[in-house]
Amino acid sequence: MISASLLLSANVMAADTAKTPSPAQAAQQQKMTDCNQQAATKSLKGDERKTFMSQCLKAKPVPDKKALTPQQQKMKSCNADAATKALKGDERKTFMSACLKKAA
Repeated sequence: MISASLLLSANVMAADTAKTPSPAQAAQQQKMTDCNQQAATKSLKGDERKTFMSQCLKAKPVPDKKALTPQQQKMKSCNADAATKALKGDERKTFMSACLKKAA
């Protein structure tokens, strides 16, 4: 009876210490899942599957082209502000310069 309770408490402690994956680990796990699904869809087997999986896992993720860099976001915001104020010519250049410098 005592050994059963010790065994049970060891299992509970092991469950409590289970670590959640880091963002990098979670991303790698998702990549593995995606590559496996692609290989299954293509009905790949043996060496062909190994080669595909190797290349798939080594591939860099395609950057999201819709996501703007911080500089692009800054430019977009300053452009919108200049348009709202209907600035033109030198006045717009001065405003844009100041806007981009203060946002940095």
